[in-house]
Parts: sequence; C-alpha cells; structure tokens
Amino acid sequence: MAIEINSETLAKINKFTRRELSADEVYCFNVILCDNEIDRDNEKFSKEALKKLAELYVGKTGIFNHDPKGENQTARIFDASVIEDPSRKTTDGETYAYLSAKAYMVKTDKNADLIKEIDAGIKKEVSVGCSVAGRVCSVCKKDSANGMCAHKKGRSYAGKKCYHILNNPTDAYEWSFVAVPAQRNAGVTKRFGEGEAVSKAHSSQAELLEMLTEELKKDILRLSFLEGDTIPVSLTKAAIERMDTYELIELKKALSSEAFKPAESELEAAVASRTELNENASFKL
Repeated sequence: MAIEINSETLAKINKFTRRELSADEVYCFNVILCDNEIDRDNEKFSKEALKKLAELYVGKTGIFNHDPKGENQTARIFDASVIEDPSRKTTDGETYAYLSAKAYMVKTDKNADLIKEIDAGIKKEVSVGCSVAGRVCSVCKKDSANGMCAHKKGRSYAGKKCYHILNNPTDAYEWSFVAVPAQRNAGVTKRFGEGEAVSKAHSSQAELLEMLTEELKKDILRLSFLEGDTIPVSLTKAAIERMDTYELIELKKALSSEAFKPAESELEAAVASRTELNENASFKL
C-alpha cells in the first residue's frame, strides 16, 4: 500500500531532517521488520516485545547486510506500529502480529535504481539488529538468558518443541536489507554483535546444565531399578523427560538422599563457579 505524502507525513519525516523536505523530494515505503511467528532459528518475539520495538525503531537507519558503514545508510524509519491479523494464527496458536514501519529516503540519481528495485519487489526482505534482555524457554518457561534452562532450541521434549520467546527489548540499532532472512514473513537474520562473549557464555552454561540433567536422569533410572521399583522403565523415562533440572534433583533426593548429595554439590558448585553475566545479550536479528 502506497504511503500518502501529506502534511502529517512530512511533519513526521522532518523531525529527522536539518531542513524541511517537500513531498517531491522524498520517497516513502512500508516495511515489515519482524513478527511473532517462530522463525527458522526457533525464536520469536512476544507481542509486548514488538510493541516496545515499535517505539525503539522510530528514527533508526536502514542499511545493507548489517554492515555499519556510513555509505550503507539508505533510509530512515519515521513511523512504526504493531498490526494484528485476527484471521491468522502463529505456529504456537497466537494471533499473528507484526511490526510495520514506514521509511523514507531522499530522491537522488544515486538511489534511483534502488527505488525501482523496492517498487518491483526485488529489495524486500529485511532484518533487524537489536538487543533483548529476556529469552524465555517455551518448555520450562524459564529465562534461558540466565543459564538456568537446559533445553535446546529445536529439540522436542515430551512432544513439545523448544523455542525461545524474545522479551524486553532494550535497544534497536538498525534494520537491513538482506537476501536470505530467517523469518519467513519479515526476515530476521541473527548474528552475534557486541554481546558475542556474553551469549557464548550463556550457551556454555546451558550446555553444562544439560549435561548434568542427563546424568541425573541416568542416576534416577539406576536408583529406581536398584530399589526394586515396580513402575515400568518406559513410564519412568517418560515421566523424567517432563521434569526440569530441579524437579529431577528432588526426585533423586526422594529415591536416595545419600546417593544424591555429591550430584547436588556438583551442580551447585558448577553454577556458582560461573562468572556473573550481563542480563542483556546483544545480537543481530
């Protein structure tokens, strides 16, 4: 849908200019930045996150392939809002919502071909670069950013696929034209930025917890067998697959408190030894 360049539109655009531009000088277009659908990286934005991003992205520049060179600046967002489509549901059953933005660029000989490519649908897919403070696991509902979730994105647990829900955006850096987006509808391509070390540390902590969780499961099955439990192994396995790390700890305590103590100390020591991590993880989306 074409954007009408009227006095109201120009007033929003001219908030970001050094002199007032006329309607003949600017080219405006709509862009879908991101949505609440689960993407190819098994992540999604919550609706609350989209609303916050709508505020943060006003005034942000558009570039190419997340390359922060000045010559790559091509457009700027002057308005943004979250739009819901009641007729459509996401993979996890929510009403589909997306972050729609309006961008402008100044008409020049240099960007004449780009304008034609945008109008022709060639330059279409985009990606966002932002920072979020929360990444909630869809399985255990814990924030994976603090390293206390042992579930892996993309894996299934008791028939439920794990994905992360991105919450609490803290900053929006830029948005980019990209060739292959991760999100099918808006295009969300992720790569680590300033928070690479933090993100890798979170990942390492999660791997540690996953390893300890698997060891707990093995110990529970062994203790259950040694104590002559009459519950079939298949049922025990199904039950423990639904438990998180701390539920497994409690079950192991119930089966054998003396046998559990070393494992509990090992878990506590492993978690306590981790360096305190910054809550915000910066990455490119």
